[in-house]
Amino acid sequence: MILSTTNSSTGEMKKSQKKKIILASSSLRRVHLLRMLLNYFGLKFVVLPANITEYIPKNAVNFAAIAKKLAVKKAEESAKGKRAVIIAADTIVVAEGRVLGKPGSTAEAKRMLKFLSGKTHRVFTGIAIVDGYSGTRIVTHEVTKVKFRNISKKEIDFYVSGGSPMDKAGAYGIQDDLGSTFAEKITGDYFNVVGLPIVKTYMALKKMKVLDI
Repeated sequence: MILSTTNSSTGEMKKSQKKKIILASSSLRRVHLLRMLLNYFGLKFVVLPANITEYIPKNAVNFAAIAKKLAVKKAEESAKGKRAVIIAADTIVVAEGRVLGKPGSTAEAKRMLKFLSGKTHRVFTGIAIVDGYSGTRIVTHEVTKVKFRNISKKEIDFYVSGGSPMDKAGAYGIQDDLGSTFAEKITGDYFNVVGLPIVKTYMALKKMKVLDI
C-alpha cells in the first residue's frame, strides 16, 4: 500500500522538495505526526509499509535495542532499490518486564488493560532514518514512562467495545477520547506514546539536512 500525503500551504519556512521521503509505516498516528512536522517545511512524503517479522525474544531485557533493531529492519526493507530518505519506527510497550504487543482479540485487549491498570509502564520507540542518496543513517530511540490510574472493568469493556485498542501496542491509544483518560502521569515525550517521538525525529532529519534550518 502506498499513500500520498497532501501538502498544505506553510509560512516563510516553506522549502522546495529536494529528496523523496518515505515513511515505512502504515500507522495513522505516525502518518499524522510526520505530516504535522514536514508540512511546516513544505515537504511531502509517501507511505510504504515494510513487511518484516517483528520478533521479540521472551527473555528480552534491552527493549531499547530491540526497538531500534526492528526500526532498522523496517528502514532497510523499504529502502531496497530506492533513492529516498526512509523513516522507520517501532514501538514496544513494557510493563513489569512483560512486552505488550497489539492484542489478537477483544479478550486479550481487556486482559492487557486490566494488567496495566494502576501500574507504570514504559513505551520504547526505536527510530531509524536511512538516506538512500548518501548512505548516511541515524538510529536512536526514545522511552517514556506512563502511569495508569485504576481503570474499572466497565470502562475497559466500554473502551474495547469501540474497537480502538485492537491495532495498538498495549491495547490503548493515549490520543483516543477515552484512552487519553487512562494516563494519570507521563514522564517523557508524549508523542513517543502516540507512536513517533517528534523531537528525536526532528533532530535526526535536521542533522541529515533533510530539514534545512
